[in-house]
Order: sequence, then C-alpha cells, then structure tokens
Amino acid sequence: MVHKKLMAARIMLQNAPLKKSGHNKFAGYSYFELGDFIPTINQIFNEVGLCGVVSYDTEIASLTITDTDDGTNIIITSPMAEANLKGCHPIQNLGAVETYTRRYLWVTAMEIVEHDALDSSAPIKEAVIITPSQGIRDELPIEILKYLDELAVELIATCEKDPKAAWVRLEQENLEADQKVALWGLMPSNIRSAIKKAKG
Repeated sequence: MVHKKLMAARIMLQNAPLKKSGHNKFAGYSYFELGDFIPTINQIFNEVGLCGVVSYDTEIASLTITDTDDGTNIIITSPMAEANLKGCHPIQNLGAVETYTRRYLWVTAMEIVEHDALDSSAPIKEAVIITPSQGIRDELPIEILKYLDELAVELIATCEKDPKAAWVRLEQENLEADQKVALWGLMPSNIRSAIKKAKG
C-alpha cells in the first residue's frame, strides 16, 4: 500500500505550485531548496497517510517513508559525505552535510525534477561560455557558502588597504580547490588581480 500512496503523493506534489528559490548565478538556473517543497510534502503526506523520517549514521543517511495505516515502508538511502569548512566547529560542518543530504533524499524520494540542460522557462542563447566556476556553489553545503560570502567581504575590505595582508589571510584559510574557486567568483576582478600580484 505504501507504494500506491507514495505514487499518489508524487502526483500531488507534481501538480503543486512550487517555486524555486535557489539560484545558481554561475550557470544561470534556479533550483529547489528544502523550504520550497518540505511544507507541501508534509501536507500531502498527512492527506494520503504517509510519514517520512530522515536518519543518519556515520556512513549512510536514510529517509524512511511509512504507510501510517498498515505500517509498510520504503527506505531511500544516500552515502554520507564530509564538509571541511575552515574556521567552523565540527558541529557546523555536520549540520551542513546533513542539510545537503536531507535535500537530496527528498528530491530522490519524490522524483523532484531539478534543472535540465534545456529549460523551457530559460531564454534561448546562441552560445554558452563554460567557466571552471560554473555550478561550483551548488556542490557546496549552505554553511560553507555562508562562510565564503563572509570571507569574500573581509578579503575585499582588507585588499583595498593592504593586498599583501589579504593574500596572507587567504592562505591561512587553506581552502580546498572547489571552495577557493567559489570564493574567487565572489570577488571583483581588480581585487583578484591585486591579491595575485601580492602573492608574487
């Protein structure tokens, strides 16, 4: 019975007026964040008689969807990953991982369609320029993105007074490659150039 109810819930969600609040400014597309669909899913599940519970262990995260009438269930799983946000406490890194993983568990369970190569709502372009930073921010947990935004503001302010100090500050972070690419994209070209010159 749980399969029939889940399918009905998917159809109801498909017909719901959901709005994508997330935006990838590098690739130019929008995507669903948890808050865009969780309230609607909860309402639908309550109507059809389903309950979804997310749980985590060190290696696997799971979403258990249970039929509240007969107790049958479906389990969706995902491997756990790690976040290594410099300057944050371990619990903040854990929170970032859990939030990101939870989103993908629900996207999988409810067959939520994310951006495609061709989006009917997007304007047609004659050419697409692909850059190394394209889509990088979508691959990073929200806690990391918030920290990088704050770090970019700090580096810009520091660089305007002392580019060398900005370079030293950047090196102290010891960012991973994808984090550095995302951070680089948050700063104007003149700031990036000044920091690069200061490095030499």
